[in-house]
Formats: sequence, structure tokens, C-alpha cells
Amino acid sequence: MDVTLEKAEAIDIRVRAPPSKSYTHRALIAAALADGTSTLEHPLDATDTAITAAGLGKLGIRIDREGDRLQVTGSGGVLDCSERTELRMGDSGTSFRLLTSVALLCPCPVILTGSARMKERPVGGLVAALNGIGGRIRYLEAHGFPPLLIEGELNGGKVCVESSVSSQFASSLLLAAPCARSAVELQIPPGAVSLSYLDVTADVMASFGVPVQRHGYEQFRVLPAHYRARTYRIEGDYSSASYFFAMAAVCGGRATVENLVPASVQGDRALLDALADMGCRVSASGDAVTLESDGRLEGTERDLSASPDIVQTLCMVAAHARSSSRFTGISHLQYKESDRIRAILEVIRALGGDAAREKDGSVVIRPAPLHGGVIAAGNDHRTAMSAAVLGLAVGGITITGAECVSKSFPDFWEILHEVGLA
Repeated sequence: MDVTLEKAEAIDIRVRAPPSKSYTHRALIAAALADGTSTLEHPLDATDTAITAAGLGKLGIRIDREGDRLQVTGSGGVLDCSERTELRMGDSGTSFRLLTSVALLCPCPVILTGSARMKERPVGGLVAALNGIGGRIRYLEAHGFPPLLIEGELNGGKVCVESSVSSQFASSLLLAAPCARSAVELQIPPGAVSLSYLDVTADVMASFGVPVQRHGYEQFRVLPAHYRARTYRIEGDYSSASYFFAMAAVCGGRATVENLVPASVQGDRALLDALADMGCRVSASGDAVTLESDGRLEGTERDLSASPDIVQTLCMVAAHARSSSRFTGISHLQYKESDRIRAILEVIRALGGDAAREKDGSVVIRPAPLHGGVIAAGNDHRTAMSAAVLGLAVGGITITGAECVSKSFPDFWEILHEVGLA
């Protein structure tokens, strides 16, 4: 699927944010391990979350869809797995990582595998941590990478989780920790990334009745406990909303996004602060957040280590600014669905922009005249949606392989068409 975008100016759009992908993944797991049946209201229906749901199904969890709700019949932390269960995680790194710890609760060995790209994404930090507290997880191909053969037990105890590649290693362990035989005391060494997602994990766990004791982002402690079944509403996604805010920033005009929690712990709220620093105006009323811009933007310098999913979006905005920008703390983006650092450079340079990667992994973007062109999404949903930002700012830009947005935001192009931008 190819999408061609033309230049837009002085836009005025009002859209509704889709449900949060991060919250949906975690709520599915908490509900699956809970006592009783939970109702998840307004979960995200996308490729990644469907992979997590299907994986839980292979682990013996019953999940029924009723309109815009999911009924999850919890296991009480005791999974019913058949011999040599195999979970195919496709391109969903979140599903793979979060379900690795859950699979350790199965009485039988479980194989976790995925796409060719998944086999290039490191999981050594998570495997080492789990093997330190009872796991006997083995690599079936390259050491440190999927696929995995998971067996052993989740005994609990003290464990250090190296998280310089992804905070999902720690989130995975935390979500399964209440089902361990003894308390899990988790330590995260310096250099960890995407730490705001640990706030999302702790928020979901608390909502399902399991409090997380913590000292900042360095130490976490979870006691053996049972998740409690409940009705749980999934909040809107700031990652998905970021594209509409960015469009208003570069095109000028206004974007209002509904279904957002203004005080959410989602780290991708940081995009609004960054855009305000670049010259935009942000306001909130109820569940709606509005960004206004005159289209004249200044560069900014930000540490984005806690907000990886807005890096590409903010880089596209920076390419349209009148002064230089520099973004640090983003070197781990090379391990995402694609090498997103390379993708940022390729997209901006293909359109005549000036973007460079520094030795420390930071990206510097300088002002340069932009022109139309063809952008290959590279099977990465965030590359496709962030490229749409520049597509509307510059015009004459075609995005190929645009259907990959189904991974997190299936209705993205339809919504752009409905508001007259595509």
C-alpha cells in the first residue's frame, strides 16, 4: 500500500486517540494471571496486541471479545500449557519480552520465536535475569537472541536486570513476579532506557491489586500475591496522538486529541513539552489536549531516553525547524522493529534534509530546504507515521509499505482521510 501526501497549511483537526498499546499489553497479562474473569474496556485492537492475546491463548488463557471489550478468564497464576508449546511473536518485541517471563510459569517447556527481524533483537539481559532466579532458558540459535526454549521455575529472590536495550526486560519480570515462589527484588543498574514504561507497568499492576514497592527506577520489590480480576478501561495512547500534534506543529494550525489522560504516566507526553519548547502552545480540557502552532519552529535539545516512541516524530518536526536540534539517549533505537536511527537519517536525507549521527549515538538535525520524494516504511509502523508528518509539511511525498501501521494504529490513514489530510 502506497500513500501520497500533499502540503497542508493552517490545519484544524479534532481526533480521538486510540487505546494505549503499552497499557493493553500489560492489562492482558495481569488479567490472564488474575483470579477470576476481568473485563478490559476499549483495548487496542492491533497486530501487536493480538499477538500478545494469541500467545496467552496458547498458554491456556481464554480471551473472548464482546464488541469493544475483552473478557479474560484468569488463571490465578497457574498456567495450563501443553507439551512443547510454541509461541510465534512475529515482529512484536513487546509481546516477546513480556511473555518470556510469563512462559516460565508453565509446567512444560515453551518455545518463543518470531520473525527474522525478531531474531536480531537482543534479549540477553532478560534471559540472564530469569536464569538467575530459577529459569533454565536456552538460546536455540544465536547466543543472546531469539528463539528461546523456556523451562525452569520462577523462584524469586534478588536479581539485577540489565536494561540498556529495553526497560521491557524489567517490566516482563515485574509482571510475572507476583506468581513467583518468594519475593522478587529487582535492581536496575545505571544506563537503563525507556524507564517511563516501568511507571505504566507498576500502574497496571497496582490497578489489578498488586502494589510494587520501589525506590525510584533503581530498585523494585514485589511480594507473592494474586492479581484481582476487575473491569479495567484502557486509556488513550500518547504515542499515537503524537503524530497529530506534530502535524499541527509543522503545518501550522490546531490539533485537538481526545481520549487522553492529561496526568498520565506515559512517557510520550514529553512530546508536548518538546513542541512547546519549539514554539507551540499546549492546553488541556477534560480528556482533550490541544496544540496550536503558527508553523514557525525553533530547534531544541532533548534527552529522549525515557520516550523512545516519539523520537522519530520529533526528529521529523526538527527537520522543519529554523534552527538546529540535537537528541540524545536514543542509541537503543537501533534494536527496534528496524534500526530507527538509520531510518531517521534516511528519511530526512531523502527529502533534502541535513541529519547526522554522532559517535555517542545522538542525532543532530540542521535546517535545510526540503523537497518531495519516496519514503520506504521498511515494515516499521513508526517510520511510516512519522514520515507522514513531513509529508504534510512538505508535500509530494509518497510512503510505500504504509500498511505496516496496523502494528499499533490500524486506523491511522483512515483518520487522516476523514480530517482531510490524506
